Amino acid sequence: MLTLLRNGRIYSPWAPGATALLVDDDRVRWLGDEPAAAEISADRTIDLAGGLLTPAFVDAHFHATGTGQALSGLDLAGCTSLAEALAALQAHSRRVGGRPIIGSGWDETNWPERRVPTSAELDRASFGGVVYLARTDAHSAVVSSSLLAALPELAGLDGYQPNGFLTKQAHHAARQLALSSIGTGQRTDLHRIALQRAAALGVVAVHEMAGPEISSAPDLAALLALSAQDPTLPEVYGYWGELHGAEQARELGAVGAGGDLFCDGSIGSHTAGMHQPYQDADTAGYLRFETAELAEHIVACTEAGLQAGFHAIGDAATDQVVAAMQLAAGRLGADRVVKARHRIEHAELLSDVPALARAGLIASVQPAFDASWGGPDGMYAQRLGADRASRLNPLAALVAAGTPLALGSDSPVTPVDPWGAIRAAAYPKYPRHAVTVRVAMAAHCRGGWRAAGADGDGSGTLVPGAPASYAIFQAGPATDPLGLPDLEPGQPLPRCQRTVLRGRQLYDSGDLG
Repeated sequence: MLTLLRNGRIYSPWAPGATALLVDDDRVRWLGDEPAAAEISADRTIDLAGGLLTPAFVDAHFHATGTGQALSGLDLAGCTSLAEALAALQAHSRRVGGRPIIGSGWDETNWPERRVPTSAELDRASFGGVVYLARTDAHSAVVSSSLLAALPELAGLDGYQPNGFLTKQAHHAARQLALSSIGTGQRTDLHRIALQRAAALGVVAVHEMAGPEISSAPDLAALLALSAQDPTLPEVYGYWGELHGAEQARELGAVGAGGDLFCDGSIGSHTAGMHQPYQDADTAGYLRFETAELAEHIVACTEAGLQAGFHAIGDAATDQVVAAMQLAAGRLGADRVVKARHRIEHAELLSDVPALARAGLIASVQPAFDASWGGPDGMYAQRLGADRASRLNPLAALVAAGTPLALGSDSPVTPVDPWGAIRAAAYPKYPRHAVTVRVAMAAHCRGGWRAAGADGDGSGTLVPGAPASYAIFQAGPATDPLGLPDLEPGQPLPRCQRTVLRGRQLYDSGDLG
């Protein structure tokens, strides 16, 4: 069926000034202006009423179960104090009636109390319930006494603290126990909630960052099955973050044995691996693996035809990933390793920016991290000091060095918000790291498909022959020759009206005909 969308602003560098788009079932057939559109006979015509039509977005770092929980359960991201967070926990405990509670989003760095909750406080607020509350970065959590009692082996694991605040291996073990309380039906509901939310924001594909420490094999298998079976949901590209886990990744149907394969932790939890100690703690974070082990993983993935990928935030961790790529290239040849499109997640602090490009890594980045915690008064500056904080998230330098970018949210760490991510990339806390809106758009559209190895059909662009994957937005006046609106801070962000994946409608606000 031929569908003509006209009287709008079509964002396509291939066709500057286009106001109309013709779609033939699941493919783009034509782009042009109004006089030419008036001559086209189509089965259906949609008046865009001046709206903005762009390639649909890809979220290149996503956690469906956690996102569903944040959207439907206990989300503490908006709490401005410890007292407010505990009050929210108490209210939620009353609503759920004694069932285990999994919550997330709290951030003590801006609370007046300036400290993390304790298990004793969770016990009182939950009336003695089983509680797991992940910090906003998802690399630490505070748990209740009943959860501690259910896992007595926690006391012998790295990262255990008697007050219930857990990091490192202790945190991974506690998270696994908490996630095991989610039933099959509830998990499906959470996945659907998360994917529907993404679609409502113009996202047609997500990269699910699964693994034995962040979710589970059944969780990833269920998510992939749901997306494959329900044509109204975004596509899911699965990643399995387990060292030497290529075989398991292939069995699960994942495109990569990586993603959240944690080489280090996070800055907020003092666990990102740094060359120099944190300013506000007597630690330099940690590195989980030996460089030779990472190189073996890269070799195995390359030989299996899978992407390798690593979570690396601190400069020590990012340097280690680059060193491992060099070792793998020495064994297999640089061309073969580069063609595999291996990736690095986050890559926030880099001691050698061009080294990522030379290694052939794709950088999967989250500009909302800078928007949330960057700047001279932000959490990064508290943890690292002003100088190191000012060097975080150097997107402009990465682009200049030739490193391909893919934008994502790491939801629920920061919410799914593609236009917010583009704004954060174009207007960061430190202007020297800014990229143009067009570069950010490319990274959030075509870059996501490229990072998953799924760009061969033109996905992420609006050109004749490309898949009909697009989103329509109500947006402010055009300030760009290609129709983009003003995205400076303070301006309203575009609002999604319709999301389409390969000709299939995933979301409709009801505003269009």
